[in-house]
Amino acid sequence: MARSLGPKCRNCRREGMKLFLKGERCLTEKCSVERRSYPPGEHGRGRIKQSEYLLQLREKQKARRYYGLLEKQFRTYYERAARRSGITGENLLQMLELRLDNVVYRLGFAASRAQARQLVRHGHFHVNGRRVNVPSFQVRPDDVVTIAPKSAAEPVVRDATDLTASVAPWLQADHEGLTAKVLRRPERDEIDTPVQEQLIVELYSK
Repeated sequence: MARSLGPKCRNCRREGMKLFLKGERCLTEKCSVERRSYPPGEHGRGRIKQSEYLLQLREKQKARRYYGLLEKQFRTYYERAARRSGITGENLLQMLELRLDNVVYRLGFAASRAQARQLVRHGHFHVNGRRVNVPSFQVRPDDVVTIAPKSAAEPVVRDATDLTASVAPWLQADHEGLTAKVLRRPERDEIDTPVQEQLIVELYSK
């Protein structure tokens, strides 16, 4: 399973904002962005020369780290989005949002995307009654997501639901029964990913 093994807090500091990569820790004063709000490295406090390319690169890196993808995986998503009809940037974000690990996180069944990815990979969730252990699995409208019967991860999932204030409007969740349904594909204004997708399109279009 390809995944980034580097320090997550360092990624948040590099992008200059909270990407909520470590769940509950990001909500406390232990968050590294709160403690050291400058980029990592010995030159972190130095002046950075801004350029159009740098802005585009940072948006791409931010999106990639936000969803926990490697470079090759992210590039594949972009190429698929470009082949679809419609606005490429919006297609890209929709595809990333419809990943099963992201949906589990958006439903409040995991405290972070990393935790959601691990729960899915270990087979703790079913889609339409069938066990799915592929984090990149693309869910569709009307798909039903449930926790596996007698799953040992149920206490972890319930703890995560206690931290959840709201669920995305394109999803429907029953935190008591630990069941959920995908109502429809998300609209752009319903995706709160802190990126300007047009800059990513411009970067890959060069």
